[in-house]
Amino acid sequence: MTEAARSQPSASDPGTLGIICGGGAFPVVVAEAALKAGRNVFLLPIHGFAEPAAVARYPHEWIHIGAFGKLSSVLKRNGCRQVVFVGTVLRPSIRKLRVDWGSLKLLPRVLGMFRGGDDHLLSAVGRIFEENGFELVGAHEIAPDILVPAGVLGAHQPGADDLAAAEFGRDVVRALGPFDIGQGVVVGGRHVLAVEAAEGTDLMLARCRELRAIGRIKLHGRAGVLVKAPKPSQDRRLDLPSIGPRTIELAAEAGLAGVAVEAGGVIAAEIEAIVRIADEKGLFIIGLDK
Repeated sequence: MTEAARSQPSASDPGTLGIICGGGAFPVVVAEAALKAGRNVFLLPIHGFAEPAAVARYPHEWIHIGAFGKLSSVLKRNGCRQVVFVGTVLRPSIRKLRVDWGSLKLLPRVLGMFRGGDDHLLSAVGRIFEENGFELVGAHEIAPDILVPAGVLGAHQPGADDLAAAEFGRDVVRALGPFDIGQGVVVGGRHVLAVEAAEGTDLMLARCRELRAIGRIKLHGRAGVLVKAPKPSQDRRLDLPSIGPRTIELAAEAGLAGVAVEAGGVIAAEIEAIVRIADEKGLFIIGLDK
């Protein structure tokens, strides 16, 4: 049997799981879930995004964005045919890519990847991995507990108007999906107050806080809902919308009534902390049925 054949995953032995790590808590959560399931893991933290302390206790090797030659070599050397992308990575500029010799032949394709939104970019990256013999696996497939479940998660209940706003917000996300815009909106009633684009959720919420402070958003008391959901055509193996404790804190600072996400379509690595903060701040959290 050849070395390549021995490294091929099978139903009984899927081999070592390669985890390409961005920032935040998700890479560790996925690594721990894989280890609990009996998998070996090898982490590839990305310079500038992954947290050194978080990955230090796992077998790992640091990589730069754009160095596909090294990345591919490290994965194969460690027997990783299944690969997970997880964690926060901001879209880089082409100038900051660290292209190595193994990436040069891909350069024309790389330039094309950047001529579109994040889904376009990530889907193109995914195809390159698959063409080179790697199987992409969603983080939620390894750690299903990170998916936000359906129903109200904390002590505070949304009202009828909140639920109507949440459904309206999800319709907006779905309608914008074909244009490859963000995965979140803030709505009040049937009024769209903010749409997530390149700034991401945190800066969108900070903008809502500032607009409310200067009177451009006129809501009384706690009102308005942050809604997050995947785009209809999104490759869920590569990118799912997420929420974390900071999301809830910023939603509270923006004066919102709560957060609504699509159940099974949004991930949360620290759900207990999220619910605790929401309860303390007086916000509801709900997972919307599909």
